[in-house]
Amino acid sequence: MTTIIKRISTNDAVTGKVWLVGAGPGDAELLTLKAYRILQNADVWLVDDLISEDILALAPTHARIVPVGKRGGCPSTAQSFILRLMARYARTGLQVARVKGGDPFIFGRGGEELAWLAEQGIAAEAVGGMTAGLAAASALGLPLTHRAIARGVVFVTAHTADGAAPDWRALAQSGLTLVCYMGMSRNEQLQQDMLQAGFAGDLPVAVVERVTCRNERSLFTTLRAMSADISAAGLGSPALLIIGQAVTHRVQARAHAECAAQGMPDAMTVQAACL
Repeated sequence: MTTIIKRISTNDAVTGKVWLVGAGPGDAELLTLKAYRILQNADVWLVDDLISEDILALAPTHARIVPVGKRGGCPSTAQSFILRLMARYARTGLQVARVKGGDPFIFGRGGEELAWLAEQGIAAEAVGGMTAGLAAASALGLPLTHRAIARGVVFVTAHTADGAAPDWRALAQSGLTLVCYMGMSRNEQLQQDMLQAGFAGDLPVAVVERVTCRNERSLFTTLRAMSADISAAGLGSPALLIIGQAVTHRVQARAHAECAAQGMPDAMTVQAACL
């Protein structure tokens, strides 16, 4: 039987190369086969703070692990230093894995890094990973799209370099499911902005902390109660907010099973109990 796992090509090994590896949300079983292969052959891992212990445990004994964490509101490694480090290792002929949480091209600066490496004449390639928004939907059993109530999904960030915000008013009118990254530190302001933009106060919200990791936690609430419920539950970063009618699809299904076991078949009671 032929094996899917193949080694890095001889040419890459001679010249040195940077691989922007999407490591997914934390569960090592969600790594792609390609990501696993690259990581097993890499000489150096430059790892983000969000890389789980399960994934770090896969590092081969020959690999050098270099933490280059970047976290909002915490001491972070300067991006310019990370770029120089990637270039330095690659120019000595090493295989460099820039190990990034989620997917390199979804709020992961992968586009910036790939462009910079190309300008420096350094071979580089991105390896896609499962972004946390997709993993959260699967972990919670809720659809991000639903043909009856949500005909699309938007990934947005509440934290930007220039302080700009998404067009909340346009998104409120779209009816799309919103998956909001990096919104926990300002969730109260985010809630106010969305309500003022026209989002309904009873719009269902799922909040997921450390999705797919061993200490994953989640809650289901509404936009109007979101900030208070997050505070009461003690949830914090890293976490995602999933906002939209599609969230109700999962909540009602879960509630129906739980409430039926308690002799509570009424549909209105089910929905109220879960929201």
